[in-house]
Parts: sequence; structure tokens; C-alpha cells
Amino acid sequence: MEFTNVPAIVTGGASGLGEASVRTLAAKGCKVAILDLNEDAGRRVAEDVNGLYLHCDVSSADSVEAAFAASREVHGACGIAVNCAGIAPAKKILDRDGKPMPLDAFSQVINVNLIGSFNVLRVAAADMASREANSDGERGAVIMTASIAAYEGQIGQAAYSASKGGVVAMTLQSARELARQGIRVNTIAPGIFMTPMMAAMPQEVQDSLAATLPFPQRLGDPKEFGLMVQQMVENPVLNGEVVRLDCALRMAPR
Repeated sequence: MEFTNVPAIVTGGASGLGEASVRTLAAKGCKVAILDLNEDAGRRVAEDVNGLYLHCDVSSADSVEAAFAASREVHGACGIAVNCAGIAPAKKILDRDGKPMPLDAFSQVINVNLIGSFNVLRVAAADMASREANSDGERGAVIMTASIAAYEGQIGQAAYSASKGGVVAMTLQSARELARQGIRVNTIAPGIFMTPMMAAMPQEVQDSLAATLPFPQRLGDPKEFGLMVQQMVENPVLNGEVVRLDCALRMAPR
């Protein structure tokens, strides 16, 4: 799929992996809209790439529909959608006193990470279906973000692992269902990346995490996530796939 002047929407685009995706797509010539709750950071990134910032809560149907409509008004119907919005609170099923995790804590993660991903997928697909197809019959590309925790969830990650496992399970099904409309769906499952949250950790913690990686033995650069986004858009036969981006890491229980 081409990039030049194609409207692209990135959720969670104000920082971390989302920001890297925004900058990659903008550098390739896309008209990018950043959907995020962080207005200050979102506007900063949008100004840097001559893009558009839109306040959006991915867990809300009305918020996502309104954001896509606003982006469509300025840039046209979305051709590329990258969903990076997500949360990762850690909470055990039973705490030290044997009390169960509050159900609301589990539901919140599912609402943002899984329902939010589907929310963006469904609205993006409706936009893309209205676009003119290219010579392959392609109208759009959706990229979702899972995690290696979908496969090797660590202690305290019950909600996060479940939410990302749902994204993985949804990938092939969505690609099959949307094939008739010429829409590809792929997912990236990142390992340990140097996001702002990670950068705020002590150096010794960063070093200990890097030491667990087989090769290369360093944390991923968000630009490398952006590169995978670029490759998923560019390669027309890459569809229905979940790609682990993790230096061959297999997570231990804790």
C-alpha cells in the first residue's frame, strides 16, 4: 500500500510506540491524525509532523466515532490505522491477604486494550471500505498492538495478558472477515521497548531487563516498532499475522 497523502490514524500516538508510529508514517508522506488522551503531548507531536491531534478515549464508541469523523473532515477517509493505545497495570488475582482482585480492575484493562482495539478496528474498517481500491483491490491496512504477554503472561498480568491474548485471537478472524472489503489486519506483539515508562526506571533495572534478551541484548527502540508498522503497510501479502518483536525473548513467570 502507498503512503503518500494517505490519511493515517494512530491511537496512543502522543508517546512511546504510538509516537514512533506517527513519526514513521509522517516521514513516509501520510497525513497523520493522533488520537490520545494526553493533549499536551499529542499537540506537540502533531505540530512536529504537521499532523492533527484529536482527544480520544478508545474505550468509548462515541469518542472514537467522533475522532474518526473529525479526521475524515480534514484528511479524508482513513487508509491506515495503527492502534497503540493501552494500559498495563499490574495486579495479582489474590493479594497477600488472600483477597481477590477487584473485578473493576480487570474490566478496565479489557475495556481499554481489547474492546478499545475492536472499537478502533470497526470504525477504521468502515472508513476504509469507502475508499477507492488500488490495483490489488486493497483499500486499507489496520495494525493492532498486542504483547508477548499474550503468550507468556507473568505473575500479576492476568488482565493484561487476557486483553492482549484477545487482540491476538482477533487478528486472523478480522483479516478473513474484512478481506472482501480489501482491508488487511495485522498485529505487532512487542517485547521490552525503551518507552517513556521504561526510561523512567533506574538504569540497573533497565540493564537487568536487557540481560534477559537473547539477541540483540538491548531494549527495543520505538523506531524499530515504527519500522515494523511501515513494513506491514508496505507488504501487500502480509495479512492476518501476529509478529513478535522481542529479540527472541520468552518471558519467565516473574
